[in-house]
Amino acid sequence: MPVIEDIADYADELTAIRRDLHEHPELGFEEIRTSGIVAEKLKSWGIEVTTGIGKTGVVGVLKGSKPGKTIGLRADMDALPIHEETNLPWSSKTPGVMHACGHDGHTTMLLGAARYLSEHPDFAGTAVFIFQPAEEGLGGARAMIADGLFDRFPCDEIYGMHNSTMDEPGVVRIKKGAAMAGSNFFDVRITGKGSHGAHPEGSRDPIVIATNLIQQIQSIVSRNIPPTKPAVVSVTMLHSGAAYNVIPNEAEFGGTIRFFDPEVGELISDRIRALCAGAAEGYGVEIDVDIRNVFDVLVNDDALSDAMIDAAAPVVGTDQAGLRNELAMGSEDFADMLRIVPGAYCTVGHSGTIAPHNPGYVLDDAILPVGASIYVNLITYRGAAA
Repeated sequence: MPVIEDIADYADELTAIRRDLHEHPELGFEEIRTSGIVAEKLKSWGIEVTTGIGKTGVVGVLKGSKPGKTIGLRADMDALPIHEETNLPWSSKTPGVMHACGHDGHTTMLLGAARYLSEHPDFAGTAVFIFQPAEEGLGGARAMIADGLFDRFPCDEIYGMHNSTMDEPGVVRIKKGAAMAGSNFFDVRITGKGSHGAHPEGSRDPIVIATNLIQQIQSIVSRNIPPTKPAVVSVTMLHSGAAYNVIPNEAEFGGTIRFFDPEVGELISDRIRALCAGAAEGYGVEIDVDIRNVFDVLVNDDALSDAMIDAAAPVVGTDQAGLRNELAMGSEDFADMLRIVPGAYCTVGHSGTIAPHNPGYVLDDAILPVGASIYVNLITYRGAAA
């Protein structure tokens, strides 16, 4: 893959940065060390830096030598609460925390682009490097926006990318329009009546109620949502009890709702509330429900999706950069930025068979100069675009 020559020359340095970040992962809104490294690197390259946007977010601004558009490039910095099991020399040194989604790679790719552009400022327009905290369901994009991100650093267009083991190495894919699902998270807390396990007749068993509710909730998509409108409901947590011979007082469960039509998301949320209200009445218990929107539907601009393909093609080859038709049920809070500024979000394939969000996930460092080169092309092509 013909990555930009100068970026290829310092690919080993990018790998060292990425592996250092990987060894020292930080959870959302706790990216103190990571954001410090980002800010220090940007400053060392003569880039104007602002820190503390959305708590731990960093923004760098670099003006080219010619007038043109302001183009935003965004990377996320947070890790996941997963204990790493790769046994690599650069494995996480923080128990229970791991870069299992490639955000260490996203951060490094954007740093690689920032370095190149600082050394080659003969481009049109302005590059805005956005390093976002807390992408993994904690609302980092919304926090930066609420902190005035686009008021302080207005952008004409904005772009982002994500590593992918689902595509062959060097394959860049993007879906126009709605591409990634919106998501609500939900928590249900049942307060029943405990008893001795030998005398269940004295209880209002929250575990029985929880398991019945979970089964009912799993029927919402198949019986309430038109099959032409994709949706998913997954219960991913269930907690109750601490002894073999005690029926507990309480049970809690939670999970996620995925959708591409916001009305579908609302319908599923309403059905969960209704089912819980009916169970509370029928069993004579108290059930509290908390449902909150976490991710918007990610919508790529049609024309700017083409622009991203145009930026990727010289790097990976014209036959390797193109459109995909499949919707992705995964969510991405870059969607919040795309609601304000038009742009696009692509995937870049790399070697490996283990998908992200797994304790055995390994990022292929060969992707780093590829992503950095695509980002550079976006600045040089789009900054000068009419």
